[in-house]
Amino acid sequence: MLHIINRSVLGNAAFDSCLRVAAPGEILLIEDAVYAATKGNALEGKVREMQNRFKIHVLMPDLEARGLADRVIDGVSPVDYGGFVDLVAANKNCQSWL
Repeated sequence: MLHIINRSVLGNAAFDSCLRVAAPGEILLIEDAVYAATKGNALEGKVREMQNRFKIHVLMPDLEARGLADRVIDGVSPVDYGGFVDLVAANKNCQSWL
């Protein structure tokens, strides 16, 4: 299953809710959730720990729009819009966490 998170992980419970109830699978961070995929953020340790359960992807155009393209945590896979579509197509189910 692909879990899509679009809200900032600091001001919204969607990230924690996803981690608490989701079965292992893939996570795609988009929009303001991309801050979670950057080195030096408050949740970097949690994101690194999550990599044991989930394959984590981040939408590169959203990182670039925020000036964060050079700060991606090692092991997090940047994807473009085509990669986003490929992830959706490759997963039988998708869950958006709002």
